[in-house]
Amino acid sequence: MTHWTITFIVLAIIAGILGFGEIGNDSSFIGQAFFVVFLILTFITMVIGKLKISR
Repeated sequence: MTHWTITFIVLAIIAGILGFGEIGNDSSFIGQAFFVVFLILTFITMVIGKLKISR
C-alpha cells in the first residue's frame, strides 16, 4: 500500500504543477482535475493501508 500512496502523491504533485501553472486553459483544467483525483486516491490508499496494519 505504501507504494501506491507514494505513486499517487507524486502524480498529484506533478498534476498540480502542470495544472496550477498557467500553461493553457484546457490543460490547466485537466491538471487541476487530476490533482484532486490523485489526492483523493492518496488518502484512500493511506486509510486502507492503516486498516490493514491494525488488523
